[in-house]
Amino acid sequence: MDYLDKVLEKLKEWARKLIEALLGPEAQPEPEPIPIPVDDRLSRRR
Repeated sequence: MDYLDKVLEKLKEWARKLIEALLGPEAQPEPEPIPIPVDDRLSRRR
Protein backbone atom coordinates (compact mmCIF):
# COMPACT_ATOMS: atom_id res chain seq x y z
CA MET A 1 0.00 0.00 0.00
CA ASP A 2 2.87 2.35 0.80
CA TYR A 3 4.24 1.79 -2.72
CA LEU A 4 0.91 2.81 -4.27
CA ASP A 5 0.83 5.98 -2.18
CA LYS A 6 4.30 6.93 -3.40
CA VAL A 7 3.33 6.28 -7.02
CA LEU A 8 0.15 8.36 -6.67
CA GLU A 9 2.13 11.20 -5.07
CA LYS A 10 4.61 11.17 -7.97
CA LEU A 11 1.77 11.18 -10.52
CA LYS A 12 0.14 14.16 -8.78
CA GLU A 13 3.46 16.00 -8.75
CA TRP A 14 4.05 15.35 -12.46
CA ALA A 15 0.50 16.37 -13.33
CA ARG A 16 0.90 19.61 -11.37
CA LYS A 17 4.20 20.36 -13.12
CA LEU A 18 2.66 19.62 -16.52
CA ILE A 19 -0.34 21.87 -15.87
CA GLU A 20 1.94 24.60 -14.56
CA ALA A 21 4.12 24.35 -17.67
CA LEU A 22 1.10 24.58 -19.98
CA LEU A 23 -0.95 27.21 -18.16
CA GLY A 24 1.66 29.07 -16.15
CA PRO A 25 2.17 29.07 -12.41
CA GLU A 26 -0.73 29.32 -10.00
CA ALA A 27 -2.03 32.83 -9.53
CA GLN A 28 -0.39 34.52 -6.58
CA PRO A 29 -2.31 37.17 -4.67
CA GLU A 30 -0.90 40.64 -5.25
CA PRO A 31 0.90 41.98 -2.20
CA GLU A 32 -0.77 44.98 -0.63
CA PRO A 33 1.19 48.21 -1.10
CA ILE A 34 2.88 49.52 2.02
CA PRO A 35 1.78 53.07 2.85
CA ILE A 36 4.69 55.49 2.94
CA PRO A 37 4.25 58.44 5.29
CA VAL A 38 4.65 61.81 3.59
CA ASP A 39 5.31 65.02 5.47
CA ASP A 40 2.81 67.34 3.79
CA ARG A 41 3.81 70.38 5.85
CA LEU A 42 7.06 70.88 3.92
CA SER A 43 5.45 70.83 0.48
CA ARG A 44 2.73 73.33 1.46
CA ARG A 45 5.24 76.03 2.50
CA ARG A 46 6.86 76.28 -0.92
